[in-house]
Amino acid sequence: MSGLDRFEMGVGTWAWGDKGVWAYGEGYGEADLKATFDAALAGGLTLFDTAEIYGDGLSETILGRFMNEKPETPFYVATKFWPNPWYTKTSILLDHLKASLKRLDLPRVDLYQIHFPMPFLSIKAWMEPMAQAVKEGLVKEVGVSNYSRSQMLRAQEALGKHGIPLASNQVQYSLVRRKMDFNGVREECLKSGIRLIAFSPLGMGMLSGKYTPQNPPKGPRRIFYFNQLGRVQKLVARLKEIGEAHGGKTCNQVALNWIICRGGLPIPGAKNSAQMTENLGALGWRLTETEVTELDEKSKSFTW
Repeated sequence: MSGLDRFEMGVGTWAWGDKGVWAYGEGYGEADLKATFDAALAGGLTLFDTAEIYGDGLSETILGRFMNEKPETPFYVATKFWPNPWYTKTSILLDHLKASLKRLDLPRVDLYQIHFPMPFLSIKAWMEPMAQAVKEGLVKEVGVSNYSRSQMLRAQEALGKHGIPLASNQVQYSLVRRKMDFNGVREECLKSGIRLIAFSPLGMGMLSGKYTPQNPPKGPRRIFYFNQLGRVQKLVARLKEIGEAHGGKTCNQVALNWIICRGGLPIPGAKNSAQMTENLGALGWRLTETEVTELDEKSKSFTW
């Protein structure tokens, strides 16, 4: 049994320290993130996902500081290794893992993930130091991220030779990113007991109802929304209607609940306590089967 099995939702920390995409330091800072962290704990969320490249390590450092203030809390911490294509030896993974542990101020991490299936060094080769990290007690569980179905299965096979299960595959999955429903990843995860962790489960804000073609987000996120905001408006309108039928749930809460109903583990980000509180409103209720099916149908054109 994976430690992930006890969670319905986690907290993504891409924006914690990231200036390039999320403009950390402009409109929000560490005090806002501390309030976000406290709101997550108050709502029962103790799964936090980060990565060495988020804010060039700052996300891990910030999370580590916050966790140190709550030593009694049983956190589940996931982080990720970025396998740059110029790395010539997979043993470098252990060096990066130890650097992440130092920033997090932890003796071990609950879930360590390969961030992307980079070329040149094989998936099997990267699973060797991952298995070694488990054997050395530095990692409890192993995951991958952005892996296709075949890549995920190769990782699972390589780990299996060491008696280690593949715990998860973290992929971009939302009502406006349905690719995982059509390329076999979600189906294989459900079949094989690999947890599908959904990052950017709100379409980087596209599903919030906040943005329109006339009012796109500022900064680099415009790239992710290119030519999409017009298409999403009908879907957002339906999310609002369904939310009202469930006692005034927001578009974001409905979108997150849809992922949970489909067996995914969403890890929405939050930059302030209000956003975290809204995310928490996705828990404790369920869309009907009819509503899930309807949203499946209305979003099926978002095949990327």
